[in-house]
Amino acid sequence: MSPSGEPIAIYIRHGTTSLLAALDIATGAVIGKCYKRHRATEFRDFLKRIDATLPQGRDVHLVMDNYATHKTSKIKAWLARRPHWHVHFTPTSASWINQVERWFAELTRKQLQRGVHRSTADVEADIAAFIDAHNENPKPYRWVKSADEILASVKRFSQKTQQNLCAEL
Repeated sequence: MSPSGEPIAIYIRHGTTSLLAALDIATGAVIGKCYKRHRATEFRDFLKRIDATLPQGRDVHLVMDNYATHKTSKIKAWLARRPHWHVHFTPTSASWINQVERWFAELTRKQLQRGVHRSTADVEADIAAFIDAHNENPKPYRWVKSADEILASVKRFSQKTQQNLCAEL
């Protein structure tokens, strides 16, 4: 209790986990795994996990952000040995283009946001349960706006931002 008698909320952090997830945009199915760290070693392990689930020789288009771990020589060498893997990086501050980000938002909203997790293992168990439940009846995400509508919106935002910046000067 505070000196005024008000209850005090205390937040205790019990550790962190790093979730790597891949979304099959055709089916909506998700491959995910939690790691203690997010280094090139863990990322390569995750890529191997994806590769093991795919039919032999199938083209893979890997869309990801510009995180340094994704660009190490270890990762580049692994990908170079797999010419059927095609890498696409999202522009800085444009991870919304990557549909797996939509899935991360759903995971957060539906499973993690109001959860009580007393350990990293609790969080990881909830994430695994969400992935399993999601994959029982996966559905692909559909853009509700055309590319032209999205680009027009980005243009309006850019113009508005530029106007605001000029007004401040």
